[in-house]
Amino acid sequence: MGVYGQRMVDKTVATVSDGVRTELITYSDLKWQLALQPGVTLDPPSSEDLNRSLRLLIDQRLFALEAERLPRDPATKAEINAKISEIVSYFPTPADFEVRLKLVGFKSVSDPNFEQIIAQRIAIDKYLAFRFRSFIVITAEDEARYYREIFVPEFRRKNAGMIVPSLESKRTEIVDTLTEQRIAEQIEAFLDEAKRRASIVILSPV
Repeated sequence: MGVYGQRMVDKTVATVSDGVRTELITYSDLKWQLALQPGVTLDPPSSEDLNRSLRLLIDQRLFALEAERLPRDPATKAEINAKISEIVSYFPTPADFEVRLKLVGFKSVSDPNFEQIIAQRIAIDKYLAFRFRSFIVITAEDEARYYREIFVPEFRRKNAGMIVPSLESKRTEIVDTLTEQRIAEQIEAFLDEAKRRASIVILSPV
């Protein structure tokens, strides 16, 4: 059972099981997830936001269960600090972020429980990079087709009369776009299959 399952006094909202391991999702987990999202009201959270958070956490648990099949080096302190800094950068100030953390039960960004959650996020990120990103291949034909069929028409629509940039000058941007599209497609297919295999039980509607 993952770190998320080690809750002593909390309401279990859902369980996600692959038949060997079971991950719990608690009400606190949902609030913690919302705390990491700028502009989302925490006190009280809306049912819509809680349900969006639940769907996201179910996906994360499915990735976590799969990631545990391929043990990797645990997150380092430097990786955890870098990830926290990235999250903090989405908020107006570090103080604003710390206020949100305290609202959902953490002492600070250095709270060991908060760092545990970030460490699991990093483990999922590493799994996704290994499982999907490292196997994406974008060919010259893919680049040319995207440039011809999507980039050029869109550029002309938005920038009437301007000279269209060359494929060569936009190659890196096009490769990045195509890579992210392919990863998103593969992740969606993976989640569809994982949800068919896993047992997902909603115990307490939010």
